[in-house]
Amino acid sequence: MDCIFCRIAAGQIPSTKIYEDETVVALADISPITPGHTLIIPKRHAENIHDIDPEILGRLHQAAAKVAAAIKRGLEPDGLVALQLNGRAAGQLVMHYHLHLVPRYEGDGVTAFDWTPQQGDPDEVQKTADKIVAALG
Repeated sequence: MDCIFCRIAAGQIPSTKIYEDETVVALADISPITPGHTLIIPKRHAENIHDIDPEILGRLHQAAAKVAAAIKRGLEPDGLVALQLNGRAAGQLVMHYHLHLVPRYEGDGVTAFDWTPQQGDPDEVQKTADKIVAALG
């Protein structure tokens, strides 16, 4: 497999590691949206949320909480975005599950996460929710 994140996790490609344990690696994004932009990746390959082992996903998010707390203490951002994309249509560029932790600062000029919430049609919201509930069964 020629996955860049697998190679980073294996130490074959240099990275700026922020945190590591037996399951995950957190590293500084080489194209940061804002200072402190960090990626949390599992060491075991999984393409997206549909493929990742639930236990590894839980451990990854525990590590993300630890790293997010360190970002808050160390950088004192005004906020933080946790962003995870699945599939090219969602903007995923590296096909290895990863979670972005993006510190946000008042006036940072980043607009990629902005949207204006609008009230949905309650009947359509219910119909959509019903489809998801049925698929859970």
